[in-house]
Amino acid sequence: MREICLYLHIHQPFRLRAYSVFGISSNTNYFFDPNYNSKQSNERIFKKVSEKSYRPTFSLLEKMLKENKKFKFSLSITGTWLEQAEMWEPELISRLKSMVASNRVEIVGETYYHSMSFFYDRDEFRAQVKQHQEKIFSLFNLSPKVFRNTELAFNDEVGLEAEKLGFKACLAEGWDKVLGWRSPNFVYKSAGTKNLKLLLKNYRLSDDIAFRFSNRSWKEWPLSVEKYISWLRDSCLKGNLINLFMDFETFGEHQWADTGIFNFMERFIREWTKDPEQIFVTVSEASEKPPVAELSMPETITWADTERDLSAWMGNPLQEEAMKYLYSLLPKVQEKSAYDPTILEDFRRLTTSDHAYYMCTKYWNDGDVHAYFSAYDSPFDAFMYFLNILHSLEYRVST
Repeated sequence: MREICLYLHIHQPFRLRAYSVFGISSNTNYFFDPNYNSKQSNERIFKKVSEKSYRPTFSLLEKMLKENKKFKFSLSITGTWLEQAEMWEPELISRLKSMVASNRVEIVGETYYHSMSFFYDRDEFRAQVKQHQEKIFSLFNLSPKVFRNTELAFNDEVGLEAEKLGFKACLAEGWDKVLGWRSPNFVYKSAGTKNLKLLLKNYRLSDDIAFRFSNRSWKEWPLSVEKYISWLRDSCLKGNLINLFMDFETFGEHQWADTGIFNFMERFIREWTKDPEQIFVTVSEASEKPPVAELSMPETITWADTERDLSAWMGNPLQEEAMKYLYSLLPKVQEKSAYDPTILEDFRRLTTSDHAYYMCTKYWNDGDVHAYFSAYDSPFDAFMYFLNILHSLEYRVST
């Protein structure tokens, strides 16, 4: 049996408004720009992406679930996305609930705020994972069984922590540096754990859709369904489980509708499942397979940039200083939050990894990607707004 595990990640941060130093002692509105048309308006950005990506992709997935009983997929959904959907597009929540009720859509656990808290404060990391579990249960009446750390940031310690938190499997990048001669198309056991399974992204086949699909300079452009399925079958000669992991916004936002991405996915799902030996599985179903070997990741691997490490968020002095300052405020934030819960909420929204990502100063292809996602004119603007807000937060917890 040839199996595809399709996993999509849904996230939107609460972007910082253009926050002036003059508001430090008086303005605690860090995230909601009163100007709807501003570059940092979270409401405008969410609705724009919803029109281009969320709504049409939901329609495609709903159609495929209705037509094809063999179609299944998995989602991870950050708490910050869920909050924005509840505020500005509650219909999306209702549609998600209907899809989850089909029992062919699984939700993956993660940090509520899409943070890198694991690498700064383990107690805060656990608190954010628990908050996400509670949110998912309150909305969908289910408890995630599989975990993905932010940006698939994984190492052996993440695996140990995930197992302690009750998860049975983790998602990670199937990076050549770790795998060597081995294939990502098998289930592995995370080193040092009792029985935590690892599902590894097949990055080549995933990125053919997520990044290369509309690239006219790619030698395989245009990508046909027949060609792609032939690649999948060839890859199955090195293991019958192919993990296609990608951002939800691949569809409609990163790959625009006029590239043919929606038609491609619709045809691909239909054609793959025509063969009785080819199916889709959820992450939990995939993790039921026995591991073929133990796999160790002593160094942190992510799914971002060419290095596949943490340099997208921790690679320059701006990022290092910003995160060091932020987490240094946590003890006072926790103390003060007993009297003002909004302080803790503001702190946690600031832990969202996107803020550090916008401060990245990489160049060439990675730099272009960072600039595409940023709502700021430069990494230095992102840093200064963040720093001004940290000064304000420190003022609040010290008075």
